[in-house]
Amino acid sequence: MSGEATDKTIAIVGAGLVGLGWAIVFARAGCRVKVFDHSEQIIEELPGQLTTILADLVSFELLDDAEAVSARITLTASLAEAVRDVSYVQESVLEQVKVKRALYAELDGLLGPDTIVGSSSSGIPASQFTEGLSISPRCLVAHPVNPPYLVPLVELVPADWTSPQSVDAAYQLMQQVGQHPIRINREVNGFVLNRLQGALLREAWALYDEGYCSVEDIDATVSKGLGLRWSFMGPFETIDLNAPGGVADYAHRLGDLYLELARERTDPQPWSEELIDRVESERNQLLSRDALRDRTRWRDRRLMALASHKRDTQDSVPIWV
Repeated sequence: MSGEATDKTIAIVGAGLVGLGWAIVFARAGCRVKVFDHSEQIIEELPGQLTTILADLVSFELLDDAEAVSARITLTASLAEAVRDVSYVQESVLEQVKVKRALYAELDGLLGPDTIVGSSSSGIPASQFTEGLSISPRCLVAHPVNPPYLVPLVELVPADWTSPQSVDAAYQLMQQVGQHPIRINREVNGFVLNRLQGALLREAWALYDEGYCSVEDIDATVSKGLGLRWSFMGPFETIDLNAPGGVADYAHRLGDLYLELARERTDPQPWSEELIDRVESERNQLLSRDALRDRTRWRDRRLMALASHKRDTQDSVPIWV
């Protein structure tokens, strides 16, 4: 990622955790950011949350001037005010098709002729809520990983009618604000990130349900094992380095084993309420529900430490002013 600051004006529509994260991404890169949310409670809580996050970023030397970033973020009283004269809208409203359809129908009458809209949708493709609008060619999914100001990946997923120019513009913008965009060539259910995450979760729930391992030990398998490599390399690079002859050598050595494992899961089962209750019970023993917010902040501070380490080892993490 380039980490080049930009002076564009951006609208954030939907200011929950993801929307707030996006506001920080754009504001720290020099953008003017206008934020709108229908929820008065979310808007009231946002300044305090923003102050806490920016202070943490400064403490890990991932941000130099919290006041400058905060000053670039403006709360607006209406959707029309938020999207007026902006070059890009990042939509982060509720993950429901009917909610998104209603919003995009409203945006259709408000946006300028060149404004691009990226949706933070985690799995709903843009074709389900952008069809038949004048802005349809300028709409796509721009799915982040939470929190986006610490995890730079953004999945860009066009609908059939999204123009290539809109995808290119969104890609360039994401690079300019320090994110790492990837192009998904066509819509697929769950996109790429959640399909990969879903494969791991499906196996984790099944192994627990079948009595092979505890919740704690399955988590440790990733946090103390696989995840250490995955924090700086992906699955193909991992196996490329795990056999003397590289990826082809690995595939020839272990391809049959992985095929056999995949064939064992030909009948995936839903997560039953009884299974969910068992997992919830074990997680409660490890972390009480009233400690979730504190643990979430701990997670984010660990991500900040990792980002700081990547910066110090020249692994493409910019320091923002």
